[in-house]
Amino acid sequence: MSEQHYSTGASAGTLQGEADVAEADRLAPVLRDIHQAIGGIVLGQDRVIEQVLVTILSGGHALLMGAPGLGKTLLVNTASRVLGLDATRIQFTPDLMPSDITGAEILDQDVNGHRAFRFLPGPIFGQLVLADEINRASPRTQSALLQAMAEHRVTQGGKDYVLPSPFHVLATQNPIEQEGTYPLPEAQLDRFMLRIPLDFPNRDAERQMLLQTTGATTAHAPTLMNATTLLAGQKLVRRLPVGDKIVDAILALTRSLRPEDASASADVRDAVSFGPGPRAAQALMIATRARALLNGRLAPSLDDVVALAEAVLSHRIGLGFGARASGVTVEALIRKQAQTIL
Repeated sequence: MSEQHYSTGASAGTLQGEADVAEADRLAPVLRDIHQAIGGIVLGQDRVIEQVLVTILSGGHALLMGAPGLGKTLLVNTASRVLGLDATRIQFTPDLMPSDITGAEILDQDVNGHRAFRFLPGPIFGQLVLADEINRASPRTQSALLQAMAEHRVTQGGKDYVLPSPFHVLATQNPIEQEGTYPLPEAQLDRFMLRIPLDFPNRDAERQMLLQTTGATTAHAPTLMNATTLLAGQKLVRRLPVGDKIVDAILALTRSLRPEDASASADVRDAVSFGPGPRAAQALMIATRARALLNGRLAPSLDDVVALAEAVLSHRIGLGFGARASGVTVEALIRKQAQTIL
């Protein structure tokens, strides 16, 4: 890993000399092996794997969007095994209650007959939580995740219970066109750092998938990391410097997608009903650092901003009715603004 990438007149983040550079050098090949190990199980989804690892390295949560059967659950389970994290799973259904996620107080009796309430933790108390088919539950139940995702704790009976560290939610979402789904509230969507769409694999990857998954044996990925190493990597990501040019590019792109901003184009003003808030710019700032480290660099570039813009911004922008009726898409709007600004 070259040291030349971080002497860029940085305005945010500071590498602490040779120790941090050495730590990045040690971590880079491990991250590369992690990417390859997951890619050996989840075939034909290299971009998706990269963005999931960017999310986890950034300390955030991701929303995996796609039709059933594309390997979303397999991806989460494989990532938890390779990263050495304790995984839990929540299957969202229309009858799921908030306490089924966070846990509940139960009346307990000891050997002496004394009774007292005891908190029984729910499946949210995991290091990597798979929220499967999150949009099949009602908004009331989905909202039970909001405090956990934002504050890494849950409140029950007036008491706060701290969640494990690290803590990440990887939620899968089915297309809204399918029956039995609910649209996620905007406030909850904003808690997800990245929205990652999954497409069908190409022919070669699907052929390899058929051969690999229908035989007598099943492939398993090795464990290449643990929670302690991951936490250290997340701290290192936040120390990576970001040059003024990258900071200005992130600000310009984010603000240009707000219809009320002076920098917004006529297309944005006509199409967008609400744009991305400051949390979007923060997410893009951290995610570009994580992608740089994942690719063996000590500072992000404009390529990182372009690569992550849609995943970070698309679920934080609302289109007006006229724009949707005209076939305008958020992704196309982001790409156009990125080409203009970056």
